[in-house]
Amino acid sequence: MSLWTTQPDLAHLNEMRKNTICDVLDITFDAYDDQSITASMVVDHRTHQPFGLLHGGASVVLAETLGSMASYLCIDTKKFYCVGLEVNANHLRGVRSGRVSAVAKPVHMGRTTHVWDIRLTDDNGKLNCISRLTIAVVPLGETPPAR
Repeated sequence: MSLWTTQPDLAHLNEMRKNTICDVLDITFDAYDDQSITASMVVDHRTHQPFGLLHGGASVVLAETLGSMASYLCIDTKKFYCVGLEVNANHLRGVRSGRVSAVAKPVHMGRTTHVWDIRLTDDNGKLNCISRLTIAVVPLGETPPAR
C-alpha cells in the first residue's frame, strides 16, 4: 500500500522549486516508490563551506526540503498544511564535489505529527549524513506551533 495521499508528480515538484532555495542549491526531486521519496543536490561552490566540503547546513536544507515535501504529499491539502518542528543531522563523511542524494522514509505518520528518516549519500553511495525531521500537521486557518 502506498504512503502517498497525493501521487508524487516529479515534474510538478521540480516546478514548485523555482525561485526558492531549492533553485539556488540545485535541489531536484528524482524518484519515489510506495514508501520513500528521493531528491538530490549539487556539491559545488554554492553548497561548500570555506574549506571546500559540503556545508552541513546545506545538507539540512536538502533533508528538510525532502521531508517537508514528503509530508505535503501525505496530507489532505484542502484541510491541512505542514511545517517543520525539529530537524537534526549527523554529518558522517565529507563530500567535495558531485551530487548528494537523499532518501526520506517515514518513521511515524500520526494525525498531528510526521517523523522522517532522511539519509544522504554521495555519488559512490557512501553515507555522509543521517537526518531526522519532525513535521507538524496543522489544520488550515490555525497558527502553527511556535518554532
